[in-house]
Amino acid sequence: MSRPADGSPAAVTVRVPATSANLGPGYDSFGVALGRYDTVTARPAPPGEGPRIRVTGEGADTVPLDESHLVYRSAMRGFAELGQPAMALDLVCHNEIPHGGGQGSSAAAIVAGLAVARALTADGAARLPDEALLDLASSIEGHPDNAAPAVLGSFTVAWQGPDGRTRVVRRPVHPDIRLVLFSSAVGASTEQARALLPTQVPHRDAVANVAAAALLVHALTDEPALLLDATADRLHQPYRADALPATAQLVARLRGAGVAAVVSGAGPSVLAFVTAEQLGSDAARLWERPPDGFTAAILPVDTDGLQVST
Repeated sequence: MSRPADGSPAAVTVRVPATSANLGPGYDSFGVALGRYDTVTARPAPPGEGPRIRVTGEGADTVPLDESHLVYRSAMRGFAELGQPAMALDLVCHNEIPHGGGQGSSAAAIVAGLAVARALTADGAARLPDEALLDLASSIEGHPDNAAPAVLGSFTVAWQGPDGRTRVVRRPVHPDIRLVLFSSAVGASTEQARALLPTQVPHRDAVANVAAAALLVHALTDEPALLLDATADRLHQPYRADALPATAQLVARLRGAGVAAVVSGAGPSVLAFVTAEQLGSDAARLWERPPDGFTAAILPVDTDGLQVST
């Protein structure tokens, strides 16, 4: 492929996985990457022409096709961070991640846009390495729990260091664990879901979540038999249940059948961690014949995170 004189590529393709955040007790910290992807191919627009954006797949009929598109806006933010003049882009986006579903669509778009800007900038990878890209993506979105697995893949624990920058630990998920993702036909607003949370919680609930979050790191990586106890939450899911009754009911049904189920992000999607044994158990009827309003898919854990090709 021909390259501009400055050594940056003529075009770039980025692939970003869907993500599920919180995972029960790990509010605004835990996330896992899913084997479902958004893909963006970008190249500089011809001289004298403005931006062009084409979208297929999820959101094709609803997302803006101008400079307000989130991938485009994020690319412009990336150029600014790199000290590069903004350039008009030709973007071709194919979306597999539902919008407003609690599957990390906004994080995927932000990460994709920043990755486009980095790839189209000479020595961009040296000037905006993954840890800096992740910190910037977390700042744009306001929390790191989706951005971290979107960039790094696998299971991540993210937090804010003393310097205010995002820090992440990435851990492999136990090979016996499968992910069952229930997608809802109805979207939800993360901002509205956050507004439902109280400013204070009982001390016993905070203690219970600390214990469950610590246990979940162990269960996901070493001992899947503990997943049901480890995914219990008292900090956010109970307060959002009335706003997403179908989601809350599905989580309750799955957990009642012994399946470690959680609200995916702010909902309305539901994520279940299951073992190979459970895939062949009576509980499997819950994803083989999901309730009205939901579709179910068995997905792998994505271990690659952000992928870039030129």
